Amino acid sequence: MEYKERYQEWLSNPYFDADTKAELEGIREDDNEIKERFYMDLEFGTAGLRGIIGAGTNRMNIYTVRKATQGLANYIIKNGSADKGVAIAFDSRRMSPEFAEEAALCLAANGIKAYVFESLRPTPELSFAVRKLSCIAGINITASHNPPEYNGYKVYWADGAQITPPHDKGIMDEVKAVEDYTTMKTMSKDAAKEAGLYESIGAAIDDAYIAELKKQVKHQDAIDAAAKDLKIVYTPLHGTGNIPARRILKELGFENVYVVKEQELPDGEFPTVSYPNPEAEEAFELGLKLAKEIDADIVLATDPDADRLGVRVKDKNGEYHTLTGNMSGCLLADYEIGEKKEIDGGLPADGKFIKTIVTTNMADAIAKYYGVDLIECLTGFKFIGQQILGFETSGKGEYLFGFEESYGCLIGTHARDKDAIVATMALCEAAAFYKTLDMTLWDAMIAMYDRYGYYKDDIQSITLKGIEGLAKIQEILETLRKNPPTEIAGYKVLKARDYKADTIKDMETGEVTGTGLPSSNVLYYDLTDDAWVCVRPSGTEPKVKFYYGVKGTSMEDADAKSAAMGKEVLAMIDKMM
Repeated sequence: MEYKERYQEWLSNPYFDADTKAELEGIREDDNEIKERFYMDLEFGTAGLRGIIGAGTNRMNIYTVRKATQGLANYIIKNGSADKGVAIAFDSRRMSPEFAEEAALCLAANGIKAYVFESLRPTPELSFAVRKLSCIAGINITASHNPPEYNGYKVYWADGAQITPPHDKGIMDEVKAVEDYTTMKTMSKDAAKEAGLYESIGAAIDDAYIAELKKQVKHQDAIDAAAKDLKIVYTPLHGTGNIPARRILKELGFENVYVVKEQELPDGEFPTVSYPNPEAEEAFELGLKLAKEIDADIVLATDPDADRLGVRVKDKNGEYHTLTGNMSGCLLADYEIGEKKEIDGGLPADGKFIKTIVTTNMADAIAKYYGVDLIECLTGFKFIGQQILGFETSGKGEYLFGFEESYGCLIGTHARDKDAIVATMALCEAAAFYKTLDMTLWDAMIAMYDRYGYYKDDIQSITLKGIEGLAKIQEILETLRKNPPTEIAGYKVLKARDYKADTIKDMETGEVTGTGLPSSNVLYYDLTDDAWVCVRPSGTEPKVKFYYGVKGTSMEDADAKSAAMGKEVLAMIDKMM
């Protein structure tokens, strides 16, 4: 069916409600907008759904949410697991409660019980709840750090991680098979409750989740000694982190926690930022203003679904420094693994430290220093969760720490997704610990550079929206795939990895080996002097990303090398545009 036919179908079919039809009437004279909304179905990918809120098959609305849920329900039923139930959480975005309710009632109509959080909750708590309630799956309504016009639908499996093979493909196929919107099931909330297929959850899961986080504390003694002298500024960026982050810090003894009032309450419009991303400088403007007023030691920001943590730390001269996701991840990895070694008198022989392929090579240096295995996986925290599941099912391997460059890590195995609440707790604990040694977190970061080397990592990305943008992104990847560079910014390319083709080519010998990882549209170049470049399309935004890393002999040297690499990467992008 062509996009105009789909548009007319939604306008004329009594199945679609009056508000939907009124919205569509408003674009009747805009053929390009009609095409954007109806030229395809909003793709249910390996991470679920993510898109602009609005009427149409290529938008997030109650009908596309219902379609996704019907496909998930069909898969669960075919899997023989309809008796295990599904946990559902949602964030502060537009339509999040409504989409959560829609999903729950579709599941109920298919005979699958829905456990629905009574109000907004962080992503990691949803991951925790799936396992705590012995559910077969979980649904989280969130678009993470995307702009306000977006929402999303993430699916988790029984292990608490986002869906991976074979379940991702199985669910995707079932969703695609739902072609007639009028055949999708739903029922009233009262009927679902009466049938025992809808249950509100909240405080009991909250308490159990917080209790698991507390088990990860390494040095309560340091918190008791130094917390009263630490000043912490925190912002939830209008999202889900406010209550759990403040609760865990208070219960551990951190007395001086100052919340950015303008960003404290949930608000799907995110009025203080253009988009609520803790990677962005603007996300810290208000937090840093407050920090300077009260002379805070650290400034922390969680994104709307509280799976990612942004960090600013003050040095002894009163200057605030940005910790990238690579920096904060390595700081926490070094602290968690190092203190586990001290406390336990050694590390397990099968200890595992996990990172993604676009994460800093400093992680490799940390793993080598502590004598633990470094496992590299594809981008996406679900692949770290998949590794944890493998350790549990095989009985081989003990998870020590895992993180990715995009401001996400997991301490412990209570969840199987990145957890900014436990990261907030751990960063504050580490700050207290180092304070007992008369060190700031910045001092600890510099000590790491001195020990492991001056690694610096960065990213350049371009946004290419719409149909043409999607085609251009694919064109860029294919151009590089057919003509891999032999040199980048003065660094010789040693190996060219193509994760889509499952090949690693030695550029000197021509020898080709496999990547050992699942197929993914990603290109990676290992360079001389421990430098690297990686190119991949974003899985959540209309962007193509160029990641890169260098290693310097000092901070100044690393900065210079990174700046030169960044210019070269931008030049590469310009040539392909």
